[in-house]
Amino acid sequence: MGFFKTRLFWISLVMVVVASTLPLYVSGYILGLLTVAYYFGVFAMSWDLLFGFAGEVNFGPTFLIGVGAYTAGIINNQYGLSPYFCIFIGAGASVIAGFVLALPALRVRGPYFGLTTLVAVLMLQNFIVVFADLTGGEIGLTIPDVITISASANYWIALGSMTVSAAILYGLSQSPIGLVLQASGQDPVQAGALGFNIVKHKLFAFVVSAFFSGLAGALLVFYFGTASVGTVVDIAVGVNVIVAAVLGGRRTVLGAALGAIFLIVAGEFLRPTGELATFIVSAIALLVVLFFPGGFLGAAMSRDTTPKEART
Repeated sequence: MGFFKTRLFWISLVMVVVASTLPLYVSGYILGLLTVAYYFGVFAMSWDLLFGFAGEVNFGPTFLIGVGAYTAGIINNQYGLSPYFCIFIGAGASVIAGFVLALPALRVRGPYFGLTTLVAVLMLQNFIVVFADLTGGEIGLTIPDVITISASANYWIALGSMTVSAAILYGLSQSPIGLVLQASGQDPVQAGALGFNIVKHKLFAFVVSAFFSGLAGALLVFYFGTASVGTVVDIAVGVNVIVAAVLGGRRTVLGAALGAIFLIVAGEFLRPTGELATFIVSAIALLVVLFFPGGFLGAAMSRDTTPKEART
């Protein structure tokens, strides 16, 4: 119950309330932009669970996103099944792929885990190009069905998905499992000496991250109506996910969503500046990392984390 008295709860509540009112007075263009941002928020929160708490640097978040997105898209394209069923299958495929990838990856230490996940992304990209008849290749896969063509309905689906995902992921991060993950991320040797099964807990975190990444990836392609390397698998997309999580605040989970929304919205509104847009957004990200290591949410929560003795 202590969470409901924290600044984090009130910040989250205000954000959700404000976001819930936006369809009443903003254009469809803004709603569409935020729809994409909310799905990226789920990507970033999922990544933060693994890195922020378990301490494992996943350089390939788009592997999990891409598996979910392309599986859902291919099933719909080939068999014409319901988008909702395809989304469920896509999330399940990401869980399986994440489990298979995590088993060998979690047995290596240091940068090798990150390299393993990065290689997985490159393999997925190659698979998409080689099996172009199935995946659409470099052109992209056209998806016959969409969930809805209503901008406000798509917005509500994205906002609901992000809110539910945030609640589950944050709750998990604050549970005993989350505490074990945090301990293993800080000192795996000592955590193992205390009797915790580090590999099992990290595997669980990887699978959970895979589920939410795949789910949001599948939802995103049914919003776009197409799946392509550039939108869900490209390494640059993964970099944006990582930057968003760091900007919002490592080990906060909820801050990752805030960072994703900032990146997407800022990048879009700076688009008229051309190539300068990337430079401006990157410069802001660098300044935040240098002067606010805790990210946006970490800075906002600073008073909550200040020891009581220091406040008196």
